[in-house]
Amino acid sequence: MTTRDTAMLRQLPSVDEVLRDRAAQDVIERFGRTAMVEAVRTMLSQARRDGEMLGVASCAERAAAELENASRESLRPVFNLTGTVLHTNLGRALLAAEAVDAAIAAMRSAVALEFDVGDGRRGERDDHVREILREITSAEDATVVNNNAAAVLLAINTVASGREAIVSRGELIEIGGAFRMPEIMTRAGATLVEVGTTNRTHIKDYVEAVTPETGMLLKVHTSNYRIEGFTKEVPPRELVPLARKHGIPLVNDLGSGTLVDLGRFGLRHEPTVAEAVAEGADIITFSGDKLLGGPQTGFIVGRKELIARINRNPMKRALRVDKIRLAALEATLKLYRDPDRLAQRLPTLRLLSRTREVLAAVPHRMGRWRARLSGSAFTSRGVPGASQIGSGPLPAYTSSSAGVDNRTSAQRGAGSRSAALGRAFRALPVPVVGRIEEGALVFDMRTLEDEAGFISNLGHFSVREKRDGLA
Repeated sequence: MTTRDTAMLRQLPSVDEVLRDRAAQDVIERFGRTAMVEAVRTMLSQARRDGEMLGVASCAERAAAELENASRESLRPVFNLTGTVLHTNLGRALLAAEAVDAAIAAMRSAVALEFDVGDGRRGERDDHVREILREITSAEDATVVNNNAAAVLLAINTVASGREAIVSRGELIEIGGAFRMPEIMTRAGATLVEVGTTNRTHIKDYVEAVTPETGMLLKVHTSNYRIEGFTKEVPPRELVPLARKHGIPLVNDLGSGTLVDLGRFGLRHEPTVAEAVAEGADIITFSGDKLLGGPQTGFIVGRKELIARINRNPMKRALRVDKIRLAALEATLKLYRDPDRLAQRLPTLRLLSRTREVLAAVPHRMGRWRARLSGSAFTSRGVPGASQIGSGPLPAYTSSSAGVDNRTSAQRGAGSRSAALGRAFRALPVPVVGRIEEGALVFDMRTLEDEAGFISNLGHFSVREKRDGLA
């Protein structure tokens, strides 16, 4: 550092000088004096390290920006324009307005979580959803835990801990995040017995595997992948007689699970929970935050005596659901009592049932913004597309959609430039998340309902190519 540089840095303001600035006083009022002092010290240290001259106002402004950025929630709202409706990384199902209101009410007040208001005695938290689950699924009894992996773990641990659990080799799925069915079964205390092959399993494979040590038959609905071609699986209804003959429970894990026939909404049929109950499985497990459209939960429905055993399992307490999710869940389940209006009131079904004609009009309403982006190094145009459900359900199923294709006119480095453009969109006050497809940044319109908010958010967007790595 030169003598001139040293002399300049001596002119840097002191911490006290910055804190006396009027702008700094406003920041202190928002974030507190301690936080502001630390931020100012950091700004001044950086200036000395970089040989940069900072005035009082500039230092206060930078400290304020640093505090503003640090105070921003990491769990931030985003615009999900990936084309995946139930996106695991973006929070899966959006909750219905009724569920949101119920959750807020539960957060703001003491609630009768485990209290029977009628007789003034201790109650059970599952009672808030037990009866409506029995009503919708026709199951004898029901209980709820914090997700479907927990439901499977608890069910297996209750009926087959220390015993053998028979499952088809083709159903030993990985459910995401490297969590695999064999590992869940092992952690539950069961000895895994694989039968059949990856692509073909017959009823005789199950028959030959049953021994006095068998604790359960496990059927796993492979909702997150499909094997096509030379395949064979044994449906639950064919396993019921075998389970009854040997007095062992049949557990049917539906994975995502749905309470209504998706065919009525223009989607491909997926086995419903009521159908699984009617087939005769003793225990059925499924998720609450996927096709059901509620908060993250896992359900266990089935025979009354088995549900009672599950509820007596000490692990149940560790896996129970809190009052906020229970409130949202109860409100969500009540919507299923009015199936004729379900698609209008439940966001998951509303988004999935949007027609291609409705979606195709959305990019046209984005014309002014698309023209603005096309004025940079990119072109932006409306295109047809295909969206998917996501989070496991119907993995091979896609539905016609419409989107906006943003791509560079340059032949070289198209992928990296589109990735840089994606970063610029994610830097907006409400990050916009799309997908990279064939060298372009694509925004799928299926999940965009707040068009006004989206356009307002884009008012903060500007492409400065060198800054954003687009040059």
